[in-house]
Amino acid sequence: MTHTLTAPCTYQEEIKKSRFVAHAAPVSGVDEAMRFFAQHSDPEATHNCWAYRIGQEYRFNDDGEPGGTAGRPILQAIEGQDMDRVAVLVVRWYGGIKLGAGGLVRAYGGCAANCLRLAQRTEIVDLATVACACGFGELALLKSRLAQAGAAILKEDFNEEGVALRFTVPRAAVADLEVTVANITRGRAAWEVES
Repeated sequence: MTHTLTAPCTYQEEIKKSRFVAHAAPVSGVDEAMRFFAQHSDPEATHNCWAYRIGQEYRFNDDGEPGGTAGRPILQAIEGQDMDRVAVLVVRWYGGIKLGAGGLVRAYGGCAANCLRLAQRTEIVDLATVACACGFGELALLKSRLAQAGAAILKEDFNEEGVALRFTVPRAAVADLEVTVANITRGRAAWEVES
């Protein structure tokens, strides 16, 4: 099960006199992730390192730390907790003690992982978009069954034959719902899974 965050979250810790603050947030696109990083980066900090994963898209940035010691561990924290549609920024204020490559990996990855562990999360449900048409007399029962299946109606168009609906529904419920709709309408309903 893949999860995303329900709200932004912040976590802070001190490691060998360096202060690390992780900011994590749910994001729906790359532009939103980049805006989040811009809003939460601190120009006074030594480093503002980040990573995001949005579906198959991901990126990370070490912001001057040795290659692979900051951004990649943050991304691994996201992936290690099976998260998606998430952006994580870890801000570091250098405290005068060098951590070494291994110490940096542990600090950035650990701070990001702790932030994500504390955050409120929700399961990402794979949704299908369906177009369906039925008669006026069947609409109330059909809407009731759609609600029970977790569907969200996007559009209703009334015409002389009845009603055309577009809705999203968890993909796992599509096959059973198609049978239910066929039974309600005695096989007369139009049904098309659009995506």
